[in-house]
Amino acid sequence: MTLIDPKTALLDVRLVSSPEAEAATCIYAVGDIHGRLDLLHAIQAQIVADIAERQPQRPVICYLGDYVDRGPHSVEVVERLLDAKTPGLPRVFLKGNHEERLLEFLETPLDCISWCLKYGGRDTLQGYGLSIPDQADAIDWHRLSADFRAALPDAHLAFYRSLRPAFVWRDFLFVHAGLNPERELDQQSEYDLRWIREPFLSSDREWPFRVVHGHEIVPAPVFRRNRIGIDTGAYRSGRLTCLVIDDSGLKTLSTADR
Repeated sequence: MTLIDPKTALLDVRLVSSPEAEAATCIYAVGDIHGRLDLLHAIQAQIVADIAERQPQRPVICYLGDYVDRGPHSVEVVERLLDAKTPGLPRVFLKGNHEERLLEFLETPLDCISWCLKYGGRDTLQGYGLSIPDQADAIDWHRLSADFRAALPDAHLAFYRSLRPAFVWRDFLFVHAGLNPERELDQQSEYDLRWIREPFLSSDREWPFRVVHGHEIVPAPVFRRNRIGIDTGAYRSGRLTCLVIDDSGLKTLSTADR
């Protein structure tokens, strides 16, 4: 499969297809999981309990990406996300920069060495049963990429390839990282949607949407007029955050509240 270059692929975020949003009355947005299966179980239990208490007419769960790397159970997280299907509870899965790198490793492994050695890819590859030498110069990267494809279940590959760049609901736009304030909405780069930090984080630009994002680790959720950041560094802090949005306003669920 030939990948579209995310650095040049542009999209108009106003036109993102979000069929689940048409009848949705409540959104549960889950931040970066990064291989923490225990925290995923915990936050999903909180979501189920909150739905039982609030009884929203049409809830939707939106996961903001970065399911893999760094934590100990990336493979099991993906299995959980594939299997945890609740009738009447649609789920939307966005692509994070770590899933982007994983897919690129299958095509151009030499471009993704830092992903494997510095940013948690090694943890994910080992989770799929691959043995990786400690010394980088002892690694045959093309062979490792081929072995990874052979070890990767088809259902997992289909999951990674199906991840979306964004999700739109009412006046909210959900993306992994953010928007480029130097571009118009119809000229946003998919690369920026998954990778940008500055100038997005410090920008006070008003968009037609309030942007809900992860990617940038913060000690507690950040609420600004133009954006809400909910990556609370679950893999190292033990705090996985879920933002709840409905007609009554905003609130958060957190594994730190257990």
